[in-house]
Amino acid sequence: MPITPLDLYRHRLAKKEIQSDPYQESAVRSLQRLHGEIIGARQKAPKGFFQSLFGFGASKKEAPKGVYMYGGVGRGKSMLMDLFYECLPADAAKRRIHFHQFMIEAHNYMHERRSGGGDNEHVDELLPSLAERISERSRVLCFDEFHVTDVADAMILGRLFTALFDRGVVVVATSNWPPDRLYEGGLQRERFLQFIELLKRKMEVVPLEGPVDYRAQCMQREGTYFCPLGRGALEKAEAVFMHLTQGSEIYTDEIEVKGRIIPVRAVAKGVARFTFAQLCEQPHGAEDYLAIAARYRAVFLEGVPRLGYDRRNEAKRLMLLIDALYENGTKLLVTADAPPQEIYRGHDHEFEFQRTVSRLLEMQSEKYLNA
Repeated sequence: MPITPLDLYRHRLAKKEIQSDPYQESAVRSLQRLHGEIIGARQKAPKGFFQSLFGFGASKKEAPKGVYMYGGVGRGKSMLMDLFYECLPADAAKRRIHFHQFMIEAHNYMHERRSGGGDNEHVDELLPSLAERISERSRVLCFDEFHVTDVADAMILGRLFTALFDRGVVVVATSNWPPDRLYEGGLQRERFLQFIELLKRKMEVVPLEGPVDYRAQCMQREGTYFCPLGRGALEKAEAVFMHLTQGSEIYTDEIEVKGRIIPVRAVAKGVARFTFAQLCEQPHGAEDYLAIAARYRAVFLEGVPRLGYDRRNEAKRLMLLIDALYENGTKLLVTADAPPQEIYRGHDHEFEFQRTVSRLLEMQSEKYLNA
């Protein structure tokens, strides 16, 4: 008998790897239902049935309803999706991907088709071929961080997902938002509403709204400010990053602010990693830092050195960065050469930097981490 999501969840409870949580257990039962339907269809499928490894899709048999889990940060949504993913057979056509990365791939595909001589191909002609390509490779798609903010994404999602569902693709997704709040306040949102209804028809919507933020617990336990610089601080930061991202796919990102591009070397589950050199030794301003704060829930700032009068410009940028993150409630994890009180020694900005010290200390507090 293959191991099921509920089996694996109870096993991890027994080993005290996770805490008992009634909201999580309810969601696991929904994933258990889906897992059972997929395995059952797979077992009934005729041998050599290439078009649908799970026995639905090409035969026009209705595919099982997917699962859409939503709730606040740190409630265990991604962990539960990973349980489900792990329990699917190793040879299944399955894929787990961050939704942002999936949409980048979709736009890249359409750009390449047009650049390759298909300039006259309309989006309506490209989306079915994209859906065919995706469904040939993946019969189960697991999306982490399902969120829509871009109008270009919003305008193609309905047609793309209709084509995927028509081909029998099963979707599991995690999101901070219920379907009805996706793309809330976005341009031409009325054209997006049909996609929301499609999601609710094709997926079981499961809330995870428990009171415990497990990510905040991790940061309180492991710490968020590591000094001095060296192997110890690096290893601690790496361990916290891996815990916060729960083994999710790590990808690079870019933020555009008035034509300026800020590269992000590592992103997963809304957590981004930057170096001090990248953010404070380059000519960035408040707008750049506000864009970073708005985009990510947690930011790693690594390699903060001691700063003197000769590096007052870097100190000023650090002050602006901390202000932006603090005002937005963004969680901050730092590796530095000294405690906050000893980072800057210079007469320029000395008084103003005391506010930065105060905020750096407050951002390590239980109250801030749980806000």
